[in-house]
Amino acid sequence: MSEQINYIRWFDEITIEDVPLVGGKNASLGEMFQTLSPQGILIPNGFAITAEAYRYVLEQNHCLTALHDALDNLNPNDIEDLSKRARKARDIIYAAPLPADLEAQILSAFDHLQQQYGEELSVAVRSSATAEDLPSASFAGQQDSYLNIRGTQALLESCKRCFASLFTDRAIHYRVDQGFDHFKLALSICVMKMVRSDLETSGVMFSLDTESGFSDVVFITAAYGLGENIVQGAVDPDEFYVHKPTFEQGYRAVLKRTLGAKKIKMVYSDKSTRESTRNIVTSNDERNRFCLTDNDVLTLADYAIKIEKHYSAKVGHPKPMDMEWAKDGLDGQLYIVQARPETVVSQHNGLMLEQYVLHNKAVPLITGHAVGSKIAVGNICIIESVEHLHRFKAGDILVADMTTPDWEPVMKIASAIITNRGGRTCHAAIISRELGVPAVIGCDNATSALKDNAAVTVSCAEGDIGKVYAGALTYEISTTDLTGLQRPKTHIMLNIGNPEIAFKTSFLPNDGVGLARMEFIITEYIKAHPMALLHPEHVLDNAELEQLKQLTRHYQSPADFFVQRLSEGVGTIAAAFYPKPVVVRMSDFKSNEYATLLGGHWFEFDEENPMIGFRGASRYTHPAYAEGFALECAAMKRVRDEMGLNNVILMIPFCRRIEEAKQVLNNMAQLGLKRGEQGLQIYVMCEIPNNVILIDAFSEYFDGFSIGSNDLTQLTLGVDRDSNILANSFDERDDGVKMLIRLAVEGAQRNHRHCGICGQAPSDYPEMAEYLVELGIDSISLNPDTVLKTTQHLIEVEQRLEKINKNASI
Repeated sequence: MSEQINYIRWFDEITIEDVPLVGGKNASLGEMFQTLSPQGILIPNGFAITAEAYRYVLEQNHCLTALHDALDNLNPNDIEDLSKRARKARDIIYAAPLPADLEAQILSAFDHLQQQYGEELSVAVRSSATAEDLPSASFAGQQDSYLNIRGTQALLESCKRCFASLFTDRAIHYRVDQGFDHFKLALSICVMKMVRSDLETSGVMFSLDTESGFSDVVFITAAYGLGENIVQGAVDPDEFYVHKPTFEQGYRAVLKRTLGAKKIKMVYSDKSTRESTRNIVTSNDERNRFCLTDNDVLTLADYAIKIEKHYSAKVGHPKPMDMEWAKDGLDGQLYIVQARPETVVSQHNGLMLEQYVLHNKAVPLITGHAVGSKIAVGNICIIESVEHLHRFKAGDILVADMTTPDWEPVMKIASAIITNRGGRTCHAAIISRELGVPAVIGCDNATSALKDNAAVTVSCAEGDIGKVYAGALTYEISTTDLTGLQRPKTHIMLNIGNPEIAFKTSFLPNDGVGLARMEFIITEYIKAHPMALLHPEHVLDNAELEQLKQLTRHYQSPADFFVQRLSEGVGTIAAAFYPKPVVVRMSDFKSNEYATLLGGHWFEFDEENPMIGFRGASRYTHPAYAEGFALECAAMKRVRDEMGLNNVILMIPFCRRIEEAKQVLNNMAQLGLKRGEQGLQIYVMCEIPNNVILIDAFSEYFDGFSIGSNDLTQLTLGVDRDSNILANSFDERDDGVKMLIRLAVEGAQRNHRHCGICGQAPSDYPEMAEYLVELGIDSISLNPDTVLKTTQHLIEVEQRLEKINKNASI
């Protein structure tokens, strides 16, 4: 008899094994409630209305025949027909009354929850499908959820709407795509206490980087109010990264953060309205500050790591997770309200490397968050609402304010997706990753700046910033099978300056970073001259002063701004390759380049030949820049000591004399960066002939040398490397340059010091790479786009040399 069946399961009665009974969402919540609550992870209590209840409703109301009539012979690609049939299916279920015994069980469970949390309890009523959160398909967002539900009648109404939402347009279309039978699936419902994040913040987090698949970070997004805005893409959230390996070693630092616009927040509605939630505009203060403290971010990272470890242990292999969290404005606590397997990036085959390269460069029409790393060309189709989806043609580029699950039938035939609103965990971003199409999210003005039917190129291959260019630009795609790829004995390292590409670049076969350029980070992330930040009183232009003020307004001081931004940029690169060595060159701007930074021209000298002027080590102890160098050192100390990224090796550029080396090293020691302490190694660029001539003396003060072939060629041949008229005379393959390189390698070997090369020569000239291998150089640092080709060449060279040596010994 039906009255003997229990259609309610509390979270403490459910485990992950119960997906067929309570769906993926409920099963995961129960699993965590039972096993992870003792580890300090907070889960709001609640109960599941089982999938048996859904089947019971259909059976008691004889719905199956009517549903078959509605859905049999469906053409899912006919958008209008799909919408019509889906509406009919929902009406059938919504019209079916809940059997009396089921209704009584739901109300009894709700009463029990009210006894635990009080009469003012409001609940979230969420769908939990029995095929949800499978490793190969994510049904998340396909069915409906209802927030801030109060009272018994509202609860029962929401339950009926949840059951009916199994047949939304998007859910039907998605099941067809994934090969699931509509009538073999069922829907469970999750009823859980609402976390009062309407008074605080909420968001989504992943236990990997969602763009690259880099698995050593926790990626957290956050915005004010209820979390639906982030999931739907209605808001551009704050973003945070935490590095898992160093976190687990006890280091507590945010690796990287990005301020989002957060223009609206979802809160509870007044009791006078039928809607349970509403959006309101955020204040300027809310928009201009991060909505989470560092302690909040680190608490969430701890949750994410524990959740991932738990699920990984259950399946016996790494299990990246996709989690939703909420902070309660009443008790100040952080809660996990959902966790499911990450089903897109983690499914990619890491043994196939696909690289997109844009041939033409132009000024982009608009920019936003890049999703994926592909490039696409097509015609713009601006869609203002779901009613206009029939306009969309396969291969068009979808442009919209934001997308919802109802848009998925056209998203799957788009060549790219562009939205005004949303962050990298919003609906449009998640679906574009799943479909493998590039997307530029959160552009703010895409629907107004772009023209309908215009041809554009969408590029997500240039880092975190996605760009939309006018016209059809040319690009190429290269695919490399990394399975069984041999590695040369000579270490292959990378030249990198842009933290935005660090996670993606780390998948190239490499032995670390031979040159991490600080200049890119200062130019792009800081933008201001360090001395202008420290001494704004010397900046005599009001407009520049205002720009400096705007840059640093979110920080306690301008110095904190510089140190945090630089440390997060360098830290991101170091984390991407951890624990491999990452050689970070201290700043090597020339005076004319420093002058282009905001406020810089008030502090720089006019030099006739800045290439051999006030640059490198000579600046570091000079009164004109010593305070700026102290900021650089403070940032590097933070990377190593607070972030725990002790794989960072520091390198001094353009060090002309031994006395200069002594002064710089003494200064660094006083600033907390003493060579040898806590394993700190300090290298020097070998790019001045004097570095080679006095290599035995320089070896007393440095742990290694990195040959800078560009400057070494310039100073050996007496050719200004920036001179167009002398371009033909600038050649790193000149016998004199090669002789100095040989003497440098031999000198380093003689003194048992590391010797590598980070100049352009081995990237541009295969014969130079061959020459370096013959010398026995320890490492060759290459631009990322030449790594695979040069690696293969070095393997051939090493094999040939080995054969020659073998024959010679016979």
